[in-house]
Amino acid sequence: MDRRGFLRLAGAGAAALATGACGAGAEAPPSGTSATTTPPGTTGPPPPPDWAALRAKVPVLLPPDKDFTAAWSPFNSALQLPPPAALARCEIPEQVQECLEVARRSKIPVAARSGGHSYAGFSAPAGGLVVDVSPMREVRVQADGTAVIGAGAKLADVYAGLARAGRALPAGSCPSVGIAGLALGGGIGVLARKFGLTCDHLRSAQVVLADGSLRTASADSEQELFWALRGGGGGNFALVTQFEFGTVPAPGLTVFSLRFPAGSAASVLGAWQDWIGSAPPELWSICHLLGGTPPAAMVAGCYVGGAGGLNPLLDQLVSAANAKPTQRMAQPKGYLDAMRHFAGHGGGKREGFAAASRIVEHKITNLDRVVGQVQGRKMDLLFDGLGGAVGEIGVADTAFPHRKALASVQIYAPAERAEHARQLAAVTEVRDALTGLVGKGSYVNYLDAAQQDWAKAYYGPNLDRLRAVATRYDPDGVFRFAQGLTS
Repeated sequence: MDRRGFLRLAGAGAAALATGACGAGAEAPPSGTSATTTPPGTTGPPPPPDWAALRAKVPVLLPPDKDFTAAWSPFNSALQLPPPAALARCEIPEQVQECLEVARRSKIPVAARSGGHSYAGFSAPAGGLVVDVSPMREVRVQADGTAVIGAGAKLADVYAGLARAGRALPAGSCPSVGIAGLALGGGIGVLARKFGLTCDHLRSAQVVLADGSLRTASADSEQELFWALRGGGGGNFALVTQFEFGTVPAPGLTVFSLRFPAGSAASVLGAWQDWIGSAPPELWSICHLLGGTPPAAMVAGCYVGGAGGLNPLLDQLVSAANAKPTQRMAQPKGYLDAMRHFAGHGGGKREGFAAASRIVEHKITNLDRVVGQVQGRKMDLLFDGLGGAVGEIGVADTAFPHRKALASVQIYAPAERAEHARQLAAVTEVRDALTGLVGKGSYVNYLDAAQQDWAKAYYGPNLDRLRAVATRYDPDGVFRFAQGLTS
């Protein structure tokens, strides 16, 4: 399905959703601007990259190659970006080390990439080197349920590999998103309220540091780096080549959707926020406000368990909303089929859009003003419920700071290149208006290049500690980029 979350389809049960999944940073995001220091003992400008020498060790695409443009182009087709100088497809960690050696020696920007879903296109640094880790896509489940997952695996790979072993990992819905960026930014997803964020299941990460060394970050090794990798955003500290995640037995789920009549959006949103705030953790839901005149509302999600446990909860929402749904669907599904349901029929096709986010830090009191933001606009608001297991972990226990939030809200406007600037300005206007209505935070996996307060918004009280980790592990700014933590 597309990034807007719900397919605007008619007919019974025709709803799907996106959750931080076809979203920003849902790849191993970026580095970007190269460091300006000169290596000790050297003078003058750095040498140019020796692409021929790198090609002898790593498959490298250069601008003359026919597949180059398709290989580096971001998922967001509305972005107009200058191209990188090269893209290297790495199959083993040693090839990543070779790439970082070239970038460090030549002082060029370097960025990791798996799914290419960065909202801002930060995984394609202008004039730099894209380290494409997508060939590292193994998904292997060990006897104890631990999943060993390559940094280039897409969510479709992850879900299928885990399902074969009867296991599950809470993550997003877009099948072409990379596991790396999703997990490194936190990992809001369809099972989050029951099982937590994707990063909460991280047991260890194999990484290549800025100095080229290969390390393992875990609770027993490189503890500060391990803390930072769980929600501190991709591209800031190291380049991940492999993850180990704890998994859970694959649950049976009941997926659901409710479509409400136009004009009821404010009452539905008000009822939804009270409902999701008090719901059992087995219930996860998203409230989607569809822009128009007047705006409409849809509510969808899933329940860990059968329809018998879900339907009374849906009845409560309908009663509180004081609006009868025009469509109502609740359908039991196995774990893998449920993930495919949320993916819909798309997720891999490039699309153009402008987007931003805020974190709903408290109950919304001015519902009409929130709904009014999409009145008459080609724009949607997607409220993604948090709470449950997400809030059981302390704000400072991992780098992800939004543990006590009620929800995240994604502001999404479809836009191809000709209308991107106009739609981006509109999205920015709505984002700023929502600040006083819902809260000041933002989700780092919805990278927003137009956001001035990005550092505090993404990381909140964990910002200073994260900057200290970035300085420790990347003192020369090899991974520096426009919204990076290296000073």
